[in-house]
Amino acid sequence: MPAPFRTVLALLAGLGATLAGHSAAAQTLRIAMSGETTSADPHNYSLTPNTTLQQHIFEALTEVDADLKVRPGLATRWERLDDLTWVFHLRDGVRFHNGQAFGAPDVVFSYCRTLNNPGEVVQSFSRVTRRIAGLEAVDERTLRLTTKVPEPLLLNDLERLAILPRTLAGSATLDFGKGEDCGFAGPWPTAQQFNDTSAAIGTGPFKLRSYTPGGAIELDRNDDYWGDKPHWAQVRLTPVTAAGPRMAGLLAGDQDVIESPGTGDLANLRKNPGFVLANKPTTRLIFIQLDTGRSPSPFVNGGQGRNPLQDVRVRQALSLAIDRKAVQERVMDGVATPAAQYLPEGMTGTLPGLPVLPYDPARAKQLLAEAGYKDGFALTFHATNNRYINDARLAQALAQFWNRIGVKVELDAMPSSVFFGRRGKKEFSVSMGGWAADADETLMFFRSWLLTSDRAQGLGTSNYGGWSNPAFDGLTGRAMETMDPAARGGLLQQASRVAVDEMPVVPVHFENAVWAMRKGLAYGGRMDQTTSAAEIRPAE
Repeated sequence: MPAPFRTVLALLAGLGATLAGHSAAAQTLRIAMSGETTSADPHNYSLTPNTTLQQHIFEALTEVDADLKVRPGLATRWERLDDLTWVFHLRDGVRFHNGQAFGAPDVVFSYCRTLNNPGEVVQSFSRVTRRIAGLEAVDERTLRLTTKVPEPLLLNDLERLAILPRTLAGSATLDFGKGEDCGFAGPWPTAQQFNDTSAAIGTGPFKLRSYTPGGAIELDRNDDYWGDKPHWAQVRLTPVTAAGPRMAGLLAGDQDVIESPGTGDLANLRKNPGFVLANKPTTRLIFIQLDTGRSPSPFVNGGQGRNPLQDVRVRQALSLAIDRKAVQERVMDGVATPAAQYLPEGMTGTLPGLPVLPYDPARAKQLLAEAGYKDGFALTFHATNNRYINDARLAQALAQFWNRIGVKVELDAMPSSVFFGRRGKKEFSVSMGGWAADADETLMFFRSWLLTSDRAQGLGTSNYGGWSNPAFDGLTGRAMETMDPAARGGLLQQASRVAVDEMPVVPVHFENAVWAMRKGLAYGGRMDQTTSAAEIRPAE
């Protein structure tokens, strides 16, 4: 550890009282986020930093707790009348930040708006609403929703859809049955209106005071909130994408809480009485997505000739080249769990008893030779360098593993603000990604990342690699229409076996979420890796 850092820690160890002096009475909570939000628009992009901001300002019919269990949100209860029809009973006494009373027509407007948002990225939200056949405000407190096909994870999906006030459409009455525009010619609220706060009107525990892209976001407590009042009168969310500056802000007393402290600093933080750590196992899978849909592929062998990634033996070789246990110990400093499949074992649809995916470079070379690539091939590997825990170091390690089996790798790591836009345009051949499930079953990952892309049905919206497998699609498609959990789990297990064998997406590990905070604060952490100021409290 560098001497200056040791000195600062030693000083802070003797200044615990000073750190505590930024007491709960100050009523302002300062949080350093590890990633940048792309917009204050809650219907823009389902990205963890965006979700962190969204959950402070906006609410949905349902919500998930810190362990991904569904619970009531703006709907207090619901009934499923048959496999397609649901009735939701809405909460009384809820008002938007502008004073307007919340009711069923607000839900209709909000769902319609997700279908009419040109700034949306990769159908993050419209993929849910496109699967809704009918939506009717029976009265102010009752909503009838009909899906096109059975939707076993509907309650989890609705948690993503933030509710906005109907007055953002003026005096128009929207009808979900009149096509995608719901009979409304517009104008619809724009991302700029959310960013300048004029449309950022929710029912959540905080109000948006100011939003600066790439800069600090300021929130004020909603003192008229229907639920438990947050402790903090103000919250400041500041994106600090590098671990070193985040830590420096915490040590200097400029931040009260930081996301994802550098893993190399954790041992020293645990020893220091001026700080507290929160650690939460998560479902966030870090994986490698391979272009199997195009030949040639733009960043394989210079975009010339056939695409080796279309050969399952090549994909398996790339997986066999990765020493996941070494990554866990040497790259991630223990803040990760090596992956055997696409969700941690025990969740619905996972295969029981799978060992960590094997490390066998000799077998990897043999498979490459069998596929016709005895002398290897060349690729460019694209990754973020500021989004996931130790992502830059991890990308370098993966490139080295592949170089050792004869695959000539050029690494192109970039800020997430650049990476996600390029990936959304399917520019990459081999890219590193991360995704966290907000339900404890594989169906959510499968329908976004592995199903054959179908924009009309909102399926395969993140299948940037273009993989398409009829056997997998058939099993997952049947699971999507199976409401019985046990039967659905069996189908998903069969689909898991196909995906693990075919390896279009190579699992690496599951992250653990870690937060560091000044002494005097308590936070249990969330499995979805979001940071909730409403759940951070003074320590008892």
